[in-house]
Amino acid sequence: MRKVSFSSLFGGDTPDGHPFCHDRGQRQADYKLSDGAGLYLLVRPNGSKLWRFNYIHHGKHRTLAFGAWPDVGLADARGKRDEARRLVAAGLDPSHEEKVARAKARVEENDTFKTVAKEWIAKNERENMAEITLSKIRWLLDMAYPKIGNRPIAKITTQEVLVVLRSVEATGRYESARRMRSVLGRVFRYAIATTRAERDPTGDLRGALTVPQTKHLAAITSPKRVGELMRAIESYSGHAITLYALRLSAHLFVRPGELRQAEWSEFDFDISVWNIPPEKMKMRRAQPR
Repeated sequence: MRKVSFSSLFGGDTPDGHPFCHDRGQRQADYKLSDGAGLYLLVRPNGSKLWRFNYIHHGKHRTLAFGAWPDVGLADARGKRDEARRLVAAGLDPSHEEKVARAKARVEENDTFKTVAKEWIAKNERENMAEITLSKIRWLLDMAYPKIGNRPIAKITTQEVLVVLRSVEATGRYESARRMRSVLGRVFRYAIATTRAERDPTGDLRGALTVPQTKHLAAITSPKRVGELMRAIESYSGHAITLYALRLSAHLFVRPGELRQAEWSEFDFDISVWNIPPEKMKMRRAQPR
């Protein structure tokens, strides 16, 4: 048994003069080359060399693996050892902390934006959000999924979100981009509330999007203009169902979604009343028509 430098054994991975015990003869069992402060290299008969660190936590002897040499060099192994010693000094178990970190990493990889978004939508469904609103949300999210849907939500950056919104703006749909930013922000805030993310990157994008120019259409108030509208509706030559919808909307003043989703069970023909359920109304209140 004699001492030689680590560099003479493994090709200069450590400063000259660092002592390791080494027996030049062929070993038939595992043996250790100690570096100090609990760190050593476990050498197997098959030639593999594995970094190990021995420590004591709450009176129990434990061992932590740092990987194989040369994938993990001496400097890296010593850095891992020093970090583990800091944890031990703080009363923590390095092995447990490593398991927690790995578990957290796996959870983060599984908590993709699409997974969290679908969970958030399901929550809104349980809270009876109007289906027309949910449909709009799904439509906006479907445009975002190709770019960030499979990304861990905690790792999505402001730049990635901006790319998604710019792709919508590029089609001239400025209002859709604005609403998408709002919906994405709600998903991120839900992720924060459920401990899957730490911040909402959409907050950094205030002022980054093109503000759509709103064009208000004046209501028709003169009998002459109303007559022109009704004649235009009657001259419509498209699908018959569309014609009926236009006729009804001119008399009932309902939103397109409410009319499109109407069901026969909502109509009381004896008293000529259409009772729109609250879950179909934007303000969530039942409205007779």
